[in-house]
Amino acid sequence: MFDRRAEREALAADQLASLRYLCGELVKGNDYYGPILKDAGLGDGVESIEDFVGKCPFTTKGEIVADQERHGPFGRNQTYALDRYTRFHQTSGTTANPMRWLDTEESWGWMVGNWQRVYKGAGVGRGDRVFFAFSFGPFLGFWTAFEAAEGLGCLCLPGGGMSSEARLKMMAECKANVLCCTPTYAMRLADVGAGSGIDVAGIGVKVVVVAGEPGGSVKAVRERISEAWGGARVYDHHGMTEVGPVSYECQKMSGILRLMERGYLVEVVDQENGEAVEDGEVGELVLTTLGRVASPLLRYRTGDLVKVLAEDRDEGEVADVGLEGGILGRADDMLLVRGVNVFPSAVDEIVMGVGGVAEYRVEVEERDAMVEMKVTVEPCEDRVGDDGLRSEVEGALRGALSLRVPVEVVEVGALPRFEMKANRWVRC
Repeated sequence: MFDRRAEREALAADQLASLRYLCGELVKGNDYYGPILKDAGLGDGVESIEDFVGKCPFTTKGEIVADQERHGPFGRNQTYALDRYTRFHQTSGTTANPMRWLDTEESWGWMVGNWQRVYKGAGVGRGDRVFFAFSFGPFLGFWTAFEAAEGLGCLCLPGGGMSSEARLKMMAECKANVLCCTPTYAMRLADVGAGSGIDVAGIGVKVVVVAGEPGGSVKAVRERISEAWGGARVYDHHGMTEVGPVSYECQKMSGILRLMERGYLVEVVDQENGEAVEDGEVGELVLTTLGRVASPLLRYRTGDLVKVLAEDRDEGEVADVGLEGGILGRADDMLLVRGVNVFPSAVDEIVMGVGGVAEYRVEVEERDAMVEMKVTVEPCEDRVGDDGLRSEVEGALRGALSLRVPVEVVEVGALPRFEMKANRWVRC
């Protein structure tokens, strides 16, 4: 019989052993973290996880970016000599200067192993044909996903440098049964298929693994993707270039992301005071990368807002902590509109839950220190000319948020489509 308490105790013991090794290596060879650990009183070792959390300061993205600017091009956060590093990646730099990240063969192998946990949670393995519907660039997730599938014995089909229609044709001809992309692009591919006469539902995709946006854990978005792809099961996960693959979705609890705690020391803290929040409360996810010794992050404030399950009853007998609703949004994306906290994931759920919305955009404007928002929606073909769509969306937003949000309906094709992360929120 599965004993969750005993499993959690064993997990904590493994984390402490990994943490002690990590900090020992950093004190010896990492010019960035070595001095920080010594100054925090951790230079001679870590007594306990509580000791580490109580003494080690947070790391922020701004601090890492500043270090790389002063000590370019890679900064000082390498634990070993540079000739041991074989992989280079960098963040998108959408909210700040991009961060560059180096990995040794060992740290890269650790991340690939984490990605394989994502696939195993989705039931993907040897014999599956996995199509990667994105262009390969310096962003880490593409490469780890590809190599993880290869390592599991999957047939890997790269879709870089192709149009959406060409990708669909290749998927159909090669009989791909697993699709990897963002939630938005999964829906976009379905729209392209409908417009070009390709039966997307008939391709034979059984699993869609999504990431990059909160939509993967949003019920309305998941249902729409599943329906478009002939009943395929949608699995969410998330990660970051600077920390690697972080979470997976297990088959027993749809819409719940589980954090890979043997690879990460996990904290959820109050955004304002940095203190731990209770399970069931929204806080900022803080991660320490236990296995990425060559280029680690200690107590890294990810900016992701999450809520740990207050009561975990996973039937799949999983010890890893679960996140209700996945990643709720980014700390810097949450809006306070007339006294109401508004998360992008909540708006995604509301708007996409209204039948007949093909795409949408949110315009945010600050007027006299007050934040206002407006939603523009593009109708599906079967709702063109339907005067009731605007009132349906307005009513759904008002009912869920207790806010009156103006809605405008535009013509088909008026709003942009996205292959990578969707940029639906526009600040005016």
